Amino acid sequence: MTSVKQIAKEIVAREGGYVNDPDDPGGATNFGVTIHTMRRLGLDLDRDGVITSADVRRLTRAQAEDIFLEYYYKRPLIAELPDAIQPSVFDMYVNAGSNAVKILQQLLVEMGYAVSVDGALGPQSLAAVRAAYRAGAGHLVDAYGIARRNYYFRLADRRVASRKYARARAGGKGGWIKRAEEFISAKYHLTQEEFNQRTAAWG
Repeated sequence: MTSVKQIAKEIVAREGGYVNDPDDPGGATNFGVTIHTMRRLGLDLDRDGVITSADVRRLTRAQAEDIFLEYYYKRPLIAELPDAIQPSVFDMYVNAGSNAVKILQQLLVEMGYAVSVDGALGPQSLAAVRAAYRAGAGHLVDAYGIARRNYYFRLADRRVASRKYARARAGGKGGWIKRAEEFISAKYHLTQEEFNQRTAAWG
């Protein structure tokens, strides 16, 4: 299995370098680490007493990987999930915070497990994930990836400014959808026609 550190490196590579997109609620971001996260963690890298976009620019790839491993993998207990589903949930946690866990919990509810959809992995949720995984190992991983993709589509349905992340200018799949499908078996990837149908209402 791919090591957790390698997964963190891949996440950083997917996130890319410094951006400050006005359409992105995350604000200034570098290697996937937002200015809000840096303020929460007190990362004043230039030591001037305030955490600004200048500090975000100073963040290194290695620092981002360490932040993800500690605060997006270990502390949310993603490390306690079955190995096969960890990469997708970890990647989504970096991208969407506790919504990554809520997506998993809602999926479990739809599968008939009694869990709370609260965005926190506890004994109840972890036991349900393990049971669901034992019942159909590969299916849970694909089902979660598809649920991720649907989450992105719903965000774009509601917020016009977010559609550029789900659909490229040329009309193909945007970064969000490609990212979700990296964790889904190829047979469940949307064809271009299916994608066009799903996004037709966006104009």
